[in-house]
Amino acid sequence: MKITAARVIVTCPGRNFVTLKIETDQGVYGIGDATLNGRELSVVSYLEDHVIPCLIGKDPRRIEDIWQYLYRGAYWRRGPVTMRAIAAVDVALWDIKAKMAGMPLYDLLGGRSRDGVLVYGHANGADLSETIDEVGRYIDMGYKAVRAQSGIPGIALAYGVGRGKLYYEPADAALPTETVWDTRKYLNFIPGLFDKLRETYGFDVELLHDVHHRLTPIEAGQLGKAVEPHKLFWLEDVTPAENQEAFKLVRQHTTTPLAVGEIFNTIWDCKDLIANQYIDFIRTTIVGTGGVTHLRRIADFAAIYQVRTGSHGATDLSPVTMGAALHFDTWVPNFGIQEYMRHSEETDAVFPHDYQFNDGRLHVGDTPGHGVDIDETLAAKYPYRPAYLPVARLEDGAMWNW
Repeated sequence: MKITAARVIVTCPGRNFVTLKIETDQGVYGIGDATLNGRELSVVSYLEDHVIPCLIGKDPRRIEDIWQYLYRGAYWRRGPVTMRAIAAVDVALWDIKAKMAGMPLYDLLGGRSRDGVLVYGHANGADLSETIDEVGRYIDMGYKAVRAQSGIPGIALAYGVGRGKLYYEPADAALPTETVWDTRKYLNFIPGLFDKLRETYGFDVELLHDVHHRLTPIEAGQLGKAVEPHKLFWLEDVTPAENQEAFKLVRQHTTTPLAVGEIFNTIWDCKDLIANQYIDFIRTTIVGTGGVTHLRRIADFAAIYQVRTGSHGATDLSPVTMGAALHFDTWVPNFGIQEYMRHSEETDAVFPHDYQFNDGRLHVGDTPGHGVDIDETLAAKYPYRPAYLPVARLEDGAMWNW
C-alpha cells in the first residue's frame, strides 16, 4: 500500500481552515487538519513545499515511522508550523488505517473508556448581567459545564466576548486589531462575576474561566485564591507557561484547579508542569501537538501524575480535529473535559461529520475512521480571507499578552 497523492485544501466558510487530504493506491483517503489561526498560509507552504513531496510512495500504515521521519528528520524541530503540518499527516494516516480496518478510530486506539465526552460551552456577555443570562442559556441547552467570560468595566474589547452567539471567532481583521488591557480592573471584577453566578445557578453546574495568559504568577495566585469559594472546574492559562516553574508559585497560593496547554507543541512544553503536578488539566490538542501519535504520549505521561486531559476545542480547529479529538477523548483513560465551541452552519456543511451533542456530552459515531469528511466542491466556494488575531497593549501603550 502506498501514498499516491496528497494535497492541501484551504477554505473559509466563516473562518479559514487548512485541510490535508492523503490518497492511496487502494482508493482509501484520509484527511487531517493543519489550521494555525492567523498564520494559516505558513502551514500551507510547509506542507506543499516540504512535506508532501516526502510522502509520495510511502506506506501509509507506517504511522509511527512517518511521524518520526517528519519530526526527527526535519532537524529544526517543534514549533506551531511544523507540528501542525505533522498533525495533519498523522490524523489523515490514522483516518486511513481505521478505514482499512473497518473501525471507528476509538476502537483502533483500544476501545471505549466512556460512552460520551463531557464538553463545556462558552457563555459570554458584554457585561455582568448579559453573561449571567448567557450561562443560563447554555444550561438550558443541556450543558453540564460552562466557561464564563464577561466584558470588564473600563476595558474595551475584553477577551472572550464574542461578536455573536455560539460562533465566537476572535480573528477579526486583515491586520491585527489593537486592544487595551488593565489587570487591576480585571482582578477587581472577576470574583464578583462568580459570586453572582453561584448565587444564581448554585453548584450543580461546572464553571470554568479563561485568563488567557494575562497575569503574572502572583496575580494568578491571588485570583485563584479569590475564586476558591466558587469551586471552579478550572482556571485556564493564568500566566504564560514558557517558564514552566512559574506555575509552582501559582500552585503555592491556591487550590483552584489549573489548566494550560492549548499553545503547546510537544511534551517538552509541559513535562515539568506535569511531573511536578503544578497543573490539574493539560489542554494540548491533536492539531497543535503533532496528531494522535504524540498527544497519546502526553496523555499517558500525564496519567502517571493524575493530570487529566482538557483539550482545546475552539472554532479555529476544524471539525476534522474535533472529530479526531472526540475519538481520542472516548478512548483516553485520564480524560477530564473537552472544549466545544460550535462551528457555523457553513462550516458544518463543508465538513460533514457524525458526532452529535446530547445531554451535555458529545458522542462519536461508528463510521470507520474519525467520522469527518470534506465537501471539496462546497469548500471551493469559500476562498481564503486574511484574518489576524488581535494584539493587546497596556494603557501606557506597552505590548502585553493577548
